Amino acid sequence: MKNLFLIISIISISILSCMAGENPVLKIEGGKIQGIPTKTSGVYIYKGIPYAAPPVGNLRWKSPQSVIPWKGVKVADAYGPAAMQSPRQPGSFYDKEFSTNDGHKNSEDCLYLNIYTTSPGKTKAGLPVAMNIYGGAFASGYAYEKQFLGGEEWAKHGVILVTINYRLNIFGFLAHPDLSSENPKGVSGNYGILDQIAALKWIKNNIQQFGGDPNNITILGQSAGAMSVQSLVSSPLSKDLMQKAIMQSGGGVSEKPLLGGTQLKDAEKAGKAIIDLGGYKNLEAMRAAPADSILALASLARKKRIGGMMGPVIDGYVLSSNFSDATLKNQIANIPYIIGYNKDDMGMMTTGLGQFCKLRDEKGGKAYAYEFIRELPGDTAKAFHSAELWYVFHTLGNSWRPFTEGDITLSDYMVETWTNFAKFGDPNGKGKEMWRPYTKENQQFMIFKLGASGEAQPEMGLPTNPQ
Repeated sequence: MKNLFLIISIISISILSCMAGENPVLKIEGGKIQGIPTKTSGVYIYKGIPYAAPPVGNLRWKSPQSVIPWKGVKVADAYGPAAMQSPRQPGSFYDKEFSTNDGHKNSEDCLYLNIYTTSPGKTKAGLPVAMNIYGGAFASGYAYEKQFLGGEEWAKHGVILVTINYRLNIFGFLAHPDLSSENPKGVSGNYGILDQIAALKWIKNNIQQFGGDPNNITILGQSAGAMSVQSLVSSPLSKDLMQKAIMQSGGGVSEKPLLGGTQLKDAEKAGKAIIDLGGYKNLEAMRAAPADSILALASLARKKRIGGMMGPVIDGYVLSSNFSDATLKNQIANIPYIIGYNKDDMGMMTTGLGQFCKLRDEKGGKAYAYEFIRELPGDTAKAFHSAELWYVFHTLGNSWRPFTEGDITLSDYMVETWTNFAKFGDPNGKGKEMWRPYTKENQQFMIFKLGASGEAQPEMGLPTNPQ
């Protein structure tokens, strides 16, 4: 009996040791952490990892600060709060399309990221890493909206996916003369971009603990997320921190870039008008005000058309110019790019994307262009702005739409090309070259579509909306 008990004890200890080996406690900036298994065998998720101190109180409208250490082992089983933002209008298109009843809350304490990996603790695994930045006009969105919950699929393809939160709207992009005066650099605004840079630096410093290669990082984003990518590859503070970049529906090179950046003096003037509307006399009062009051003030300013739309600021520190000018001057990161748009996006983008790709080709770089033209089933919205997200993250099952087998196959292909690009800087991976770079000689896009019989039919061709 004693021998039987001993054998059972040894087996139990062995099993527990194996389990601990698969999901070890990791040591990162701030302390010790452990993830949780996902529904996909062998894939682990780490939810709500702080990558900077909460930007609250005296840290409101300041650059992100170092993580506050914690004691013991943090079990990363809950997402961190989303950034402060107004709710989507109930019943609106994007409310129906993307909003969830996930119980998330909004808070100024929002600087958290999430990691999907197959190799926690395997510091020599050397897996490629991708950091996704959500869109939402720099005013709304969060890392774990249901369209982005595809990290398990990316991990199955051998890529660690990191999704981040960052400050938005008045909390992320307010410029003001008093804020500039207190800053040693003499600038203000761009807190949301500085958050993204802090997250990128955190990944570079810590991702090896999760099995990642800190020297093989891809950044990607859609809409304002793509414009964020454009800021990161242009900024002297960050353009050397990534090895590849993907920009979805963020525009290209243009004389009138969409949300390309506001000059600091203009942004300060707009910010002062907003703060004056609230009656705040100094920075102490601005920082002492409840977060809900500041958010309400921003909403009131929009209604009164005071201050305009907030986004990146050309401040001479974080950003010296807008993305178009930086590209024309060859001042962006010299890395491979994917750039594209959807057929029924909010604006015509074909020429600007082609111009970007040709400029990269002239400088000896590579850029791959795409157009997503699949008109989504279920309504008349067609290939609308953001439609491709369901496919890129293989989250079609999270949508209300009646997707087909052709959609699933198309999504499989898009995940394959996006993760190949993260691995190799080439969406074809090591296979046959189906997707060729856009050059002066080859001015073609990869067209993501279904064929006449409903099968997936991605192919090179001219865009449907040439200009």
